[in-house]
Amino acid sequence: MVKSNTARLDSIFHALADPTRRRILRDVAGGEKTVGEVARPFKLTLAAVSKHLNVLESAELIARERRGSFQIVRLKAEKLRPAEEWLAFYEKFWNERLDSMVKFLEEKGDA
Repeated sequence: MVKSNTARLDSIFHALADPTRRRILRDVAGGEKTVGEVARPFKLTLAAVSKHLNVLESAELIARERRGSFQIVRLKAEKLRPAEEWLAFYEKFWNERLDSMVKFLEEKGDA
């Protein structure tokens, strides 16, 4: 089933809303890890980590594959592109606001 753009964004931002899932993404950005390696830094059960991985997998931000007796987790960074594009719109807004604030402060300092 193909997700609409809105559903894809909702899924991505839902996955990113949790600090544990953000940390998992950062960890696997450094390279593939087994589920055990992903779970090691957390004080969570493997079942709890698996639930987080399910959310990330549902958002298509990670892929899991079985290699022998191990499940390997890898980042699918390209799937973050819709969120990056959505945020880019607001980046322009904030850059304009910050530029205005810098100009104001520079002018105020000259007075």
